[in-house]
Amino acid sequence: MYRSHTNGELRATHIGQEVTLAGWVQKSRDLGGMTFVDLRDRYGITQLAFNLEENSELCLQARKLGREFVIQAKGTVIERSSKNANLPTGEIEIKVSELTLLNAAKTPPFTIEDDTDGGEELRAQFRYLDLRRNPVQQKLRLRNHVALETRKFLDSKGFLDVETPYLIKSTPEGARDFVVPSRMNQGEFYALPQSPQTFKQLLMVSGFDRYYQIVKCFRDEDLRADRQPEFTQIDCEMAFVEQEDILNMFEGLIKHLFQTVRGITFEGDFPRMTYAEAMATYGSDKPDIRFGMKFTDLKELSAGKNFPVFDNAEAVIGIAVPGASEYTRKQLDEITDWVKRPQIGALGLVYVKCNADGTFKSSVDKFYDEATLKTWAEASGAKAGDLIFVLSGDLDKTRKQMNELRLRMGTESGLRRGDDFKPLWVLDFPLLEWDEENGRYHAMHHPFTSPKPEDFSLIDTDPGKVRANAYDLAMNGVELGGGSIRIHDRALQSRMFELLGFTPEQAQDQFGFLLNAFEYGAPPHGGLAFGLDRLVATMGGSDSIRDYIAFPKNNSGRDVMIDAPSAIDEAQLKELGIKL
Repeated sequence: MYRSHTNGELRATHIGQEVTLAGWVQKSRDLGGMTFVDLRDRYGITQLAFNLEENSELCLQARKLGREFVIQAKGTVIERSSKNANLPTGEIEIKVSELTLLNAAKTPPFTIEDDTDGGEELRAQFRYLDLRRNPVQQKLRLRNHVALETRKFLDSKGFLDVETPYLIKSTPEGARDFVVPSRMNQGEFYALPQSPQTFKQLLMVSGFDRYYQIVKCFRDEDLRADRQPEFTQIDCEMAFVEQEDILNMFEGLIKHLFQTVRGITFEGDFPRMTYAEAMATYGSDKPDIRFGMKFTDLKELSAGKNFPVFDNAEAVIGIAVPGASEYTRKQLDEITDWVKRPQIGALGLVYVKCNADGTFKSSVDKFYDEATLKTWAEASGAKAGDLIFVLSGDLDKTRKQMNELRLRMGTESGLRRGDDFKPLWVLDFPLLEWDEENGRYHAMHHPFTSPKPEDFSLIDTDPGKVRANAYDLAMNGVELGGGSIRIHDRALQSRMFELLGFTPEQAQDQFGFLLNAFEYGAPPHGGLAFGLDRLVATMGGSDSIRDYIAFPKNNSGRDVMIDAPSAIDEAQLKELGIKL
C-alpha cells in the first residue's frame, strides 16, 4: 500500500502512530531549521515536518519538492506546535522519517487553490488539474451524493434500473439529433437519444411498471450556462398512474434529496400554478418565486392619455421593485439600455419613482399626472420608496422581456439567494404551439403527451386550446424537470401525429414500432425526467452546470482539453462510405 491513511483522516487521537501518506505537494515553507510541506489528496491536507538538525539529508530532499509533485511520506504523528483551526488535521503533523518521490511535476499553468488565478478557458484546457481543486471536487461529491440518494429512494419505491440503447433511430421532433454513421449499413445512420422516451414507454407496455435510469442524453442545440450537448437525466416512468400519482412520487424524491443531501426540509406540499397563471404573473413557465415583483396589467390604467407607446400596445405590464426609488438617473439609463439589447429586445422602459413623501416622479410625467401614477402604484402594490418599471408591446414578447428585467432586479435587490429554495409545480401546459414559419403545430413537450381528458373534444375543433396532461417542476427560476401522462391508445396517438403534420405513412415509418405496441395491451402510463446536472447545480446554489460535470464542453460545444470534435482521416471516411 502506498498509504495507510488519507490526508484528511489523522487527528490528535492518532498521535504516536507510525503512518504512511501519499499525495500531491500543495505548498512548502522553508523556515531555516525547519521545512514544512502541505500534502494534499481529495480527502484533505496534512502537514509534513522536516528538521534540518535531526536529518539534514531528508530536509534538503524536501526543499527540492515543487508544487504538485507526487510523493510518499512515512513518519510519526506528533502534536503540532502551531495549530491550524481551519484544517481538520490542524492539531497534528507528521515527523517524516522517509520520503519517496513518486513523480515530479511541471509548474502548473495556474495555482491549484480554492481561489485560483486561472481563467475559465485555461482551466478547461487543463481540466484534469482544475479537478484537483477542492471547490470543484466538492461539486462532484455533491453530484455523487444526489445520484446515490436518488437510486436509494427509487429502489425503495420498487423502481427497476433498466438500460436503454444509445444507438437509436433519428426522429424529427425536438432538438437536432447527433447522428452516427453505420459502417455495416452504409448510407444509414443511428441517432444518439435526446431522451429514452419511446423505450421507457415500451417498457411500460412490457409490464415493467416502475422504471428509472440515470442516463446520458444528447441534443445538438445552442449552448448556455445550464445546457450541454450531452447531459444526464434522472429518467422515470410508471404504469397504472394518473398525474397526481406522479406528482406525489417525485415531490417525495426531491424532498428526500434535499433532506439527505442538504439537510433541508420542505414543509407541506409544493405549491402549484397553471401555465397560464405563471405566464400572466411572471412571464415564465419556470418562475422564480423566491421574491415577489409580480406582473401588474396596466393596460386599462394607462389608456386614453395620448401616449402612443402604451395606447397602441397589446400589453402594458408593470412591476414594483421594493426600495429602489433611490436609483440615480445614470442607473436608470443603464437599465433602459440593458432592456434594449437584442437579447432582451424592448423598445424602451418607463419608470415611476414612489417617493418617501408620497409624491410620484416618472419618465412620462408629460402624459400622466400624479393621480394616474398613484393608481399604478396601488395596482402593483408599490409603496413609498419603491420603483415601478413598465414595459409595453406584443403580449408574449413583453412578458418575456419583463421576466428578464424582474430577474435582474431580484438579483440586484439580493432577493435571489443561493441558499433559499422555492419549488413550484407548473401544470396544464398547452398541448400544441403554432409555428407561423412552417404553418403547422409543434408539440410543446413531445408528441407522446396526452391531452387533458376534459379537452378531448377540442382536438378536432380548436386544437390550439387543448391543454396537455403535463407538468414541470421549477425551482429558483430553473426547470428541474418535467413530464406528462402519455398517450397509450393507437388512435389518439395517430391523431396527434396528424395534428403535427405527419402523414399516416410518415407516422408509421418513424414511430410504427410504438404504434404497433399500443395494439397489444398498453397500460395507462406517465413519467417524469429531472435534469441531474441542473438539479445538482441548483442544490449547490450555482447558475452554471459546468462545474458539476467532470469534463464539460464550452459554449461552442468543444472539449478544449482533448480538442474535440476533430477531423477523421480519409481511411475512416471511406470505410464508413462518407465523402466530405
